[in-house]
Amino acid sequence: MMRLHWSPKSPYVRKVMVCAHELDLLPQLELVRSVAAMLKPNERLMQDNPLSKIPTLVLDNGLALFDSGVICEYLDDLAGGALFPKDPGTRWPALRWQALGNGLLDALILWRNERERDVPLAPLMDAFALKTDACLQQLENETAALTDTPLSIGHIAIGCALGYIDYRFENLNWRASAPQLAAWHHGLCERPSFQATAPVDG
Repeated sequence: MMRLHWSPKSPYVRKVMVCAHELDLLPQLELVRSVAAMLKPNERLMQDNPLSKIPTLVLDNGLALFDSGVICEYLDDLAGGALFPKDPGTRWPALRWQALGNGLLDALILWRNERERDVPLAPLMDAFALKTDACLQQLENETAALTDTPLSIGHIAIGCALGYIDYRFENLNWRASAPQLAAWHHGLCERPSFQATAPVDG
């Protein structure tokens, strides 16, 4: 039984959980609820991951894998899946979309952390907003390609990033400026894997 350091709020954990659902690997995972606060390293988690970050997957042989991209690729390989395409014509677009989804998540999390400060730094807040808008416009322009391509790690990463916007930036009306992307995301969220992993408080 593999152990997954997990939280229902983390969008990076959600990536792993979506993959686990899609690959029918949930029975092989023991979920360990782990808190990974930026300002308070988790000593128990650090026994498996010195970075004190989730997700962290501990294999049966004791080897700990991190971060989300590595874990997702391991699960895909374990299940003989196709979330990480082998053909170069589909592999590189999938990995590129994963990088874009991850990068958008990185910016969003830093943006949220900054806005929680007593006095947020205005230029930094503006920079995060600009990057987010640019990513959304890029994805809007590429929605047709996303729609025409089989589900991959790129789709999952982008879907989790957009879900994080809905969860943590509910006042950011991104669908108005990216209607095609919004329609694509709506369809993605109808998949059981996304419905089962929607972020929740508590």
